[in-house]
Amino acid sequence: QVQLVESGGGLVQPGGSLRLSCAASGFTVADHAIGWFRQDPGKEREEISCLASSDGTPYSRYYADSVKGRFTISRDNVENTVYLQMNSLKPDDTAVYWCNANDWRIGDVWGQGTQVTDA
Repeated sequence: QVQLVESGGGLVQPGGSLRLSCAASGFTVADHAIGWFRQDPGKEREEISCLASSDGTPYSRYYADSVKGRFTISRDNVENTVYLQMNSLKPDDTAVYWCNANDWRIGDVWGQGTQVTDA
């Protein structure tokens, strides 16, 4: 079964850090582009980061302007997990965060989401 599971959310003080994890099962994350999205109530879902597959432009990364310079996306091929390191967190970063893989081989796969809340 193809699945993504996010973890690592929580309460955080402004200026603090969190690391979100996106663990995959049923497929290899290195073979697919993986994106991180977030949504706060009343706002549209926003793609904030994406990491290219290893057969694309290896390790090519995208960051939305809202997180550029503060968030870092990475991948651990042994753990089959994609991470989102979030530093210098702001109240505007409060949202539910999801990871996503979407291509013709596995379909559109979403995790259950993890909540990040400004303390």
